[in-house]
Amino acid sequence: MYEQSLYSVVEDHIKPKVIKRLNRLNKWEYGYNKEHDIVVISKTGKIGEIYNIQNLLVALPLAEDVYKCSDKKEEQRWSVLDYPKELNKVKNVYEWNEKPLSFKEKYYDYINKEFVRREEGFWYYNKGIPTYITGSHYMYLQWTKIDVGHADFRESNRLFYIFWEACKSDSRSYGMCYLKNRRSGFSFMASSDTVNQATISRDSRFGILSKSGADAKKMFTDKVVPISINYPFFFKPIQDGMERPKTELSYKVPSKRLTRNSIKETDQDIQEGLDTTIDWKNTGDNSYDGEKLKLLVHDESGKWERPDNILNNWRVTKTTLRLGRRIVGKCMMGSTSNALDKGGENFKKLYDASDVNKRNRNGQTSSGLYSLFVPMEWNYEGYIDSYGLPVFDTPKKPIKGIDGDEIDIGVISHWENEVEGLKDDQDGLNEYYRQFPRTEKHAFRDEAKESLFNLTRIYQQIDYNEGINNRANVVQGSFVW
Repeated sequence: MYEQSLYSVVEDHIKPKVIKRLNRLNKWEYGYNKEHDIVVISKTGKIGEIYNIQNLLVALPLAEDVYKCSDKKEEQRWSVLDYPKELNKVKNVYEWNEKPLSFKEKYYDYINKEFVRREEGFWYYNKGIPTYITGSHYMYLQWTKIDVGHADFRESNRLFYIFWEACKSDSRSYGMCYLKNRRSGFSFMASSDTVNQATISRDSRFGILSKSGADAKKMFTDKVVPISINYPFFFKPIQDGMERPKTELSYKVPSKRLTRNSIKETDQDIQEGLDTTIDWKNTGDNSYDGEKLKLLVHDESGKWERPDNILNNWRVTKTTLRLGRRIVGKCMMGSTSNALDKGGENFKKLYDASDVNKRNRNGQTSSGLYSLFVPMEWNYEGYIDSYGLPVFDTPKKPIKGIDGDEIDIGVISHWENEVEGLKDDQDGLNEYYRQFPRTEKHAFRDEAKESLFNLTRIYQQIDYNEGINNRANVVQGSFVW
């Protein structure tokens, strides 16, 4: 029976009567609470459960007004909420302004509710359990267009977004360093939150970096821009330039020539723009040097090969996120790791320097980031049930997956079968470990041919030791030679 260790619900960290008293007064403020050593992500003034996600204590909002799609427990799961057809026909704010007042009044409450969910998050019943998703996660699930249409709900992504919200709210944090497995959806999630934040931020700049300039550009043109285009009109600010730009997405009022008529425009005719941009840069140690960013997305950061160095770049880009001692921007960094000699070693150093248990006297980690590792069994395609929960163990009878297919074997058994099939191909096995790691050690496995030592033998012994860990007793004593 698999026992997960990604997160736990903390009991009695704060006395219940203290929580109840402050909830009654709406006194819990969004951000780091030094008195209780928790990060509050609630924006309602009330907190409920406290999660321990890899040693970071995160206080969730109190469960109120929980949405229920069905009274039957087995039918309660995430699904995209209906968008009124009449409202869907409105493509921009200009069309909305031309609608009669009677039309607008029908949808004021709907639009306002969507803004509240975007800001505060969303509670719903999932298989009978009240489940919280952050506002950013709600925007990803409800309003973000990805390559397959709408994203699926996954419990692993729920925890990812809760951790990310904690990084954003914590005044000590520069963001996150996410160690992931392949096909985890990070690029789309990062693109989604880029657009989500940019479309409500004034006078701000958002940047994208990847393992190459071509990859950063592809993320911008294939993910960020389509997400922005497909937002509903009430979330879509005025945009300058091309509808599908190649280098910069600008939420500004389009410039126009001054004429006698334009000068006579009344105040009611004057349009307001956000003066906010999203762009990408070519990969390099000094990318974004000297600039000020509200969000930096660092995709594929574990794959920066020479002469580029992710450590050098982070030393530079870290300064773009602060003004003096005050952190004014955040970094969302995520990647699988290359072999150590191909960028993995520098990424490992950065990841290790982001341990929330190791802080300096300013309360920050060495890198300023917070590390998060989600084991592959939480987020492996084909092994997630219709409720978005991972199928760790082989079920007694097949379970319907989120993709509609039946799951008749647990993800742990599947992974072990793949590993067994690669036992005679050490480099292939190490690559599989890096792509689909169950531990941090797996994620940073090196290529056997790149070491002076016989890594094949060393890793074989490590795998053997890990395999017997739960089946054999440990014997203590003295070696006799």
